[in-house]
Amino acid sequence: MKISILSAILLLFLSHDVVPVTVNTRKSNVEVHENQDAVLSCEFKTETDINPRIEWKKRDKGVSLIYYKNEFTGDFAGRAKISGATITLSDVTYKDAGVYQCEVTAAQDKVTLGEANVTLKVLVAPAIPTCEIPSSVLSGTAVELHCQDKHSVPRARYKWFKDNKPLGPSGTANMNYTLDVNIGTLRFSAVSRSNSGLYHCEAENGVGMPKSCKAQEMLIGDLNVPLIAAAAVGTILAVCLCILGLFYARRKRICRKDHRENRNKMYSYSGQRVSFHIVLSHSLCS
Repeated sequence: MKISILSAILLLFLSHDVVPVTVNTRKSNVEVHENQDAVLSCEFKTETDINPRIEWKKRDKGVSLIYYKNEFTGDFAGRAKISGATITLSDVTYKDAGVYQCEVTAAQDKVTLGEANVTLKVLVAPAIPTCEIPSSVLSGTAVELHCQDKHSVPRARYKWFKDNKPLGPSGTANMNYTLDVNIGTLRFSAVSRSNSGLYHCEAENGVGMPKSCKAQEMLIGDLNVPLIAAAAVGTILAVCLCILGLFYARRKRICRKDHRENRNKMYSYSGQRVSFHIVLSHSLCS
């Protein structure tokens, strides 16, 4: 009986759960607007260690320490603070977005390490977008106008305006363009003079106020057919003159060669034949 009691006590002792260091967060996904403060929650419990080591890391392309040996590092120094294991980042920018890891090490516990991850998303209002608008285009040609804002979060959507009037969506009747609101491209399949005007683009993403680029004028010119025809005729005449010039120069060289050969031979013939040959050569090279 005593052996059974001792065995039960021993089994109870051996089966007693070890309470390891535990780490968790109240909010695993945090969204804040740019230039506001971000609170990254981290809470922990230890088995026996009352003074565990707390570290915060940021996962980006690599892993970087932002809180180590009771100090903030890098550009977080001076704009971050810690309470317990929870940190607050001040004046966050889009560069601060990413996955943060809270790591607690309790050297005196049987399970010494615990960690929790917090994802920070920084909402960024659009900046003034960059617009590419050609100043002049020939009628009948295909044209693309581009608009882009690189840093807005979430990604901006785009609207195009002509003479301060919004352009309708793609597929509108009697329209010769397509508009991609996601990448900000306005495409004309074949412009006409009616497409001339002042164009600008607006970027908006629901965060802050929409932003627009400065309006720029795009002029559509007709193809100058008479001028092109005149240029073509002038080119043809120039080519013909070059060919005639080359022919004339070649003929002159041949005549000079024949003249020299005739002078060497003229004294070997009778006077009548020499005179006839001179007259014939003169008539061909004149």
